[in-house]
Amino acid sequence: MNLSNTKHFLRNLPIIRQFLHQQIKLDQVQEDLAVLRSLLTQDIQERRKTNASKGNPHSLHPFEQSVYSQNGEDGVIQEIFRRIGAPAKTFVELGVGDGWENNTLFLHTQGWQGWWIDADPAFVSELVNELPPDSQRALRHEVAEVTAENVVPLLTGLGAPHEPDLLSLDLDQNTYYIWQALEAYRARLIVVEYNSAIPASVDWKVHYDAGKPWDGSPNVGASLKALEKLGKELDYRLVHCEAAGANAFFVRNDLVAEHFKEPATAEYHYEPFRFLLPRDCHPSNRRILLDRNTQTES
Repeated sequence: MNLSNTKHFLRNLPIIRQFLHQQIKLDQVQEDLAVLRSLLTQDIQERRKTNASKGNPHSLHPFEQSVYSQNGEDGVIQEIFRRIGAPAKTFVELGVGDGWENNTLFLHTQGWQGWWIDADPAFVSELVNELPPDSQRALRHEVAEVTAENVVPLLTGLGAPHEPDLLSLDLDQNTYYIWQALEAYRARLIVVEYNSAIPASVDWKVHYDAGKPWDGSPNVGASLKALEKLGKELDYRLVHCEAAGANAFFVRNDLVAEHFKEPATAEYHYEPFRFLLPRDCHPSNRRILLDRNTQTES
């Protein structure tokens, strides 16, 4: 049997035909996803241009860009601090993942001092142990499951400041209650995850259970409206939600002035979860950036 006949024979075997059929389906799905991603990207780009050029000079959407963050948070954080200042250059982040994708690593590469807490020790071995000694001293950390009851003792034990420039909360299930417990911590900017599965007008949050992890269902965290109301109680104003629909940004009231879009409501700032939105960063360059730019300031 020659090569051509062999290929024809193999292609007509039932198992091979089934495989090829499934492969065609998979290719079609990938093509459809690529089209959806392209449409989403075009939509977001148009919205950013519109906000920047048509009467929305305070919009933060044009500044969304990722270096180490997941959904454009790095660029938004930079722009907010350009408007309100960051005199101490300090951050606290609760829930840092493996250390390579979060809201504060880019600040650390610029010489900021920080405090990290996460329940998974992966971030210690993957990042902290690879930093130069001077940089490690500027990034204190703790491996711990954060709860509303222990968050203040944990931060106190680490020596974290009560007025950091940035406080970032990515704690899934009990984020609302942990922020509520941090009333004494007066960060200039707070970035907190919200549950975008809940409509913008609905005040909703999970029942508090310190030992319950997120099970992957929509029963997680709190709605944007609930966080808006909590922010008001704690003297913070909602100023932005990134286009990916994952994080909300709150600025301390005494710093808001006329720097941000109004009204400061969940209904106005809400963004749905866009899981297909492509990321702006290039992951393979992340370690290089850290190696070249990590520095500390006294």
